[in-house]
Amino acid sequence: MKVKLEYIWLDGYEPEPNLRSKVKVVDAKRQQGVDRDVFGIELKDCPEWSFDGSSTNQAEGHFSDCVLKPVSLYPNPLNKGVIPSYFVMCEVYLPDGTPHPSNTRSSIETEDEDLWFGFEQEYTLVKDGRPLGFPNNGYPAPQGKYYCGVGNGQVNGRTFVDEHLEMCIYAGIDITGTNAEVMLGQWEYQVFSKGKKKAGDDLWITRYILEQMSENYGFKIEFHPKPVQGDWNGSGLHCNFSNKRMRENGSKEYFEGIFKQFEDRHWLHIENYGSDNNLRLTGKHETQHISKFSWGVSNRGASIRVPLNTTHNNWASGYLEDRRPASHADPYKIVKVISDSLDLVEV
Repeated sequence: MKVKLEYIWLDGYEPEPNLRSKVKVVDAKRQQGVDRDVFGIELKDCPEWSFDGSSTNQAEGHFSDCVLKPVSLYPNPLNKGVIPSYFVMCEVYLPDGTPHPSNTRSSIETEDEDLWFGFEQEYTLVKDGRPLGFPNNGYPAPQGKYYCGVGNGQVNGRTFVDEHLEMCIYAGIDITGTNAEVMLGQWEYQVFSKGKKKAGDDLWITRYILEQMSENYGFKIEFHPKPVQGDWNGSGLHCNFSNKRMRENGSKEYFEGIFKQFEDRHWLHIENYGSDNNLRLTGKHETQHISKFSWGVSNRGASIRVPLNTTHNNWASGYLEDRRPASHADPYKIVKVISDSLDLVEV
């Protein structure tokens, strides 16, 4: 029995990388079942593999081999064949065994399953150069009725969105919901993960599933933080986060210590939250201006939104939402800078 392994990695393009992939066929691992043999594969069965880095902006042509190191494994929900298939998320390494400079995952030194992340991934479905539902000429009615809307003319692309939800769940990713967003043709899904590396892996795989599905639908997945200029909402990657102390032994003093660190390191966070974010963080359309840091209870116009249930128990337990990351930001960079800032809180 053979197994198809779809190796997935991030290329070296800047300011944001692109997803790349290629397929390797290997022998399945035979496992004795209760009443039959089961064929499958584990991460340790996925060999390292090389690729042409000169074609991904990660090497020169005269010495072009880069190495793919498998780091996480997912069942492939888009498999159209009859033999088993898996997605293999990989880090990119140099031939000497050191992480490639583009390998942002390697900067996360240790995993921490007590650090939880909930990403809210916004994106826009585009066809024929326009967001789905936009007329051939001009614009649709102003935004206001599209958010969580229903009905033809108010939402477009629901079949695609629902299929993506189910494909991610099939892959073992904890997708917790979806909704139509404020701009017509704009959608959001939410991903929950425990651990820094796992949060990044999970989100990149959900994006990969989006991109591969778009090939069948004829859509372009637009992750730019300001897909349409003018009086239209941008797209973000809001990041909900909590550590064990926030969830179990919090206090207002501790949360205020977090706000202080995040304010002191505001520009460091912004540098890791995606390019062109100034076009989205204008102080309008449910954002705080990029030059200012703020926090507020239930305030979607703040840099950090404090959910109501965080304050209901006198700040004893809860989580926070960082609303600054752009929709195309690298989740590995986001989780690292948030984790580093939390480590600096001394209260």
